[in-house]
Amino acid sequence: MIDYAGRSRHRLARAEVFELGGALRRLDLVLLLAVAALVGYGLWAIAGITRFDVPGDPHYHLVRQAIAAALGAGIPIASAAGNMVVDIGGGTTEIAILSLGGVVAQNSVRVGGNKIDGAIADGIRRSHSLAIGAQTAEQIKMELGSAIITKKNKSMEIRGRDVVAGLPKTISITSNEITHAMADELEKIVLAIRAVLEQIPPELSSDIIDRGMILTGGGAKLGNLDKLLTSITGVPCVVAEDPQLCVVKGAGIALDNLAEYKRSLAGLK
Repeated sequence: MIDYAGRSRHRLARAEVFELGGALRRLDLVLLLAVAALVGYGLWAIAGITRFDVPGDPHYHLVRQAIAAALGAGIPIASAAGNMVVDIGGGTTEIAILSLGGVVAQNSVRVGGNKIDGAIADGIRRSHSLAIGAQTAEQIKMELGSAIITKKNKSMEIRGRDVVAGLPKTISITSNEITHAMADELEKIVLAIRAVLEQIPPELSSDIIDRGMILTGGGAKLGNLDKLLTSITGVPCVVAEDPQLCVVKGAGIALDNLAEYKRSLAGLK
């Protein structure tokens, strides 16, 4: 994980603890847990917020990943108007319609950056009989990845292992073949988004058309993803600033404004 607002970072067990407030003037710690929970129905990813600056036992608060992402992206979740956020993480994509600090409609799909990387590696293996690692697949996605076919068909050389001869091999690949390799995984995200759009109450539909959907998470940085989603759904898309940091920032914002966002948090003791 990446530290919130560039502040110092420490590792605690298998999670990251982020210090807020600077110079340790208080022990406000944000503990982001990559966990999944069945809440009512569907798979919900949640982030945990822990405060140790109050006397007595620590209090624990849970905030939905979509709400944390929305706060980090600067979305006014407390307003009556509808807002839509699509958070594309490493393992899952969370889609939610937010209004009055709560979730009006939501969906999630177990597709994220890792599945897209895997699709790229599988596509190269099928087309070129070349085995590549996860790091190489991610690099390809970052340099050549485009959600739509483009006229400027960029290319790059990659190295891997020939699955037939078992020897190192170098090949050249293009951005358009990477687009084809990612297509099935991206379609799953599109279908999940369309399912949420079909749940929107009529009174919030105009808000979503006017405000568009906000893309957060590391997956939002995939080239031309916003154009793909707009062309299929008809809803404008905007990539949040520093999308990979939105959940972390949002958790920090919720921590510093517990009273304001109390309705959006679940408290545990």
